[in-house]
Order: sequence, then structure tokens, then C-alpha cells
Amino acid sequence: MDEETLARSIHASVLGGESGAARRLAESALEAGVPPLRIMDHFLHGIREVGRLWEEGEYFLPELVSGAESVLAALGVLRPALGGRKSSPCGHVAVIGTVAGDIHDIGKSLVGTLLMARGFEVEDLGCDVPPEAFLSAVKERDASVVGISALLTTTMVRQREVVRLLEAAGLRSQVKVLVGGAPVTESWVREIGADGTAKDAVGAADLAGRLLGLA
Repeated sequence: MDEETLARSIHASVLGGESGAARRLAESALEAGVPPLRIMDHFLHGIREVGRLWEEGEYFLPELVSGAESVLAALGVLRPALGGRKSSPCGHVAVIGTVAGDIHDIGKSLVGTLLMARGFEVEDLGCDVPPEAFLSAVKERDASVVGISALLTTTMVRQREVVRLLEAAGLRSQVKVLVGGAPVTESWVREIGADGTAKDAVGAADLAGRLLGLA
């Protein structure tokens, strides 16, 4: 398979949300000697297109999520070949998760997908994540951004706990903290010492880029 055909096939696997095909394409491209960063770039072009279609209302949540899952499947194959901690095109890792006691997942997952579309490598910790797990992931992945989601007023206090742990560990200066969720306000951001919030997933991804000087 020539690289133009490979690129078209990869884009189709992402746009179609075909995780199995994406994984197989990543494997065959590596076996053919295509540089892993170049392979990953083809997948990122695909997820950027998915993000664009979602922002324009042509794609909906299922297509957005399945597109992201296909890229993550490929990344699982490519990560050992990429090596190093910061293999993302923009040179940054983002850690995201929903706080302990909260199982709301959709908003956080959308942010992760759009960060990926902007070139971040995304470490998604999932839901019901203890503050200590955010800290550990930031340390282990040398993250530049941490996104902390909370959809309930009873759980948003965990966002403050994550910020305090980062401060106590001396990591606060190296990582930008974004907080999100229905109860989060600008005054809450200031109160807990975070770096910002946004009204939607697109705004959150854009804000992460601006805070790191990428936009």
C-alpha cells in the first residue's frame, strides 16, 4: 500500500469510527516501515476532520466518540514505537478526568477528543477519579494540562483538592488547570486557583491551546 492510499484508508477508519480497522492499519504501516510519527499524523488529520464536522453540526456525539476511539486504538499500537513521554505533535500531554463521586462522562470525553484533534496526547482517567490519581498521572506523564470535570455541586469541591495537591507537590507552575461542569463559574476558578473554564468542549480545547501559547 502506497502512503497516499494508506492516508486515505486511515482517514476513512477515523471518520467511520472503525477501531479495528484503525488498529490494523497502524500495525501494517509500522510493518511496512512508515515512521510512526507520520502514521500518527494521518490519524490526527482524521480526528481533526471529525472535530470540524462535529463543530459544524454534521457529526453528532456517537460519531465524535467512535472517531476518538479509533485514534486511541491506533495510538495503543503506535505508542511503543513512538517512544518518550511527549510524542504528541504539539509536544504536550493533557490529563483529563471526572472527579471522585461523579460518573458524568460525556463532556469530559468531548474535551479529550477535541484536545486530541489539536495535537495533544490525551490521558483520559475516566470517571470517579480520586484527586491523588490526577496528581499521579500529571507526574507520570509530565502533563502540561489537567482538565478536571465535575457535574455536581457536591463533587466540585474535589477540583479544589486536585489544585491543592498539585501545589503541595510543587507541580502547579508546570501544569495549566482547567475545570469544567455545569456548576463551575469564573468565580469558582478564581477561588480555587485554577487557570480557567469554558462554556463548552470547543472552548475548553481552545483555552488549553491559548494557555500554552499554541493558538
